[in-house]
Amino acid sequence: MKVQINPERCQGHGRCYDLAPALFGEDGEGYGTVVGDGLVPPGREQEARLAMANCPEKAVEEA
Repeated sequence: MKVQINPERCQGHGRCYDLAPALFGEDGEGYGTVVGDGLVPPGREQEARLAMANCPEKAVEEA
């Protein structure tokens, strides 16, 4: 599984990095970023799906 954040949709609510800090971070302006290349390590798929489901703008996507 691989994730990405659509920068055109992200509004900086921070739910992705609050719910899955091992997978997401924030830039200097508070917008979500993907940690590394976006590949979700084994065992962290549920965290990725939780972040996707809780993004109000649906900016967190499976790549």
